Amino acid sequence: MKSIKFTKTIRIRRRPEVIFDYTQDYGNRLQWDTFLKKADLVDGATAAGKGVKSYCVARNGIGMETVYVSFNRPRAKAVQMTRGPYLFKTFQGSWTFKALPGGDTEVVFLYSFTAVKNNQSQPRRDTTARLNGSRCRPGLALRVRSVRTPGGPD
Repeated sequence: MKSIKFTKTIRIRRRPEVIFDYTQDYGNRLQWDTFLKKADLVDGATAAGKGVKSYCVARNGIGMETVYVSFNRPRAKAVQMTRGPYLFKTFQGSWTFKALPGGDTEVVFLYSFTAVKNNQSQPRRDTTARLNGSRCRPGLALRVRSVRTPGGPD
């Protein structure tokens, strides 16, 4: 079965380091990620990093455990599903943070998944509807602008 991909790109008036650190701090996650109602690191982890697992639950109730397969501050992070809902055979996500002129950052959220098949050997139609990319991280730009960093403005 073919993999389904979707992306969302946003521009934020902050440096990549500030945005990367803010997004990877699970204490902040529910303040800006309007897609989720729960986000936790698991197995005793206290900070995100390569090999660390997390468990997130979407507002629609779908939960999944992922593991960080890449963690390259401040440029990129990637996760893949280790345990998840019936909707997915596979699921991966990556976020990249690209510095732009003037101190802005372009953040690209890329998600890829393989859906399970229904009885007619077709992908489930509700899969993409439940993971609508248009709702992907709209609160991040607003929240991260108010982050204060040591040493002055960013």
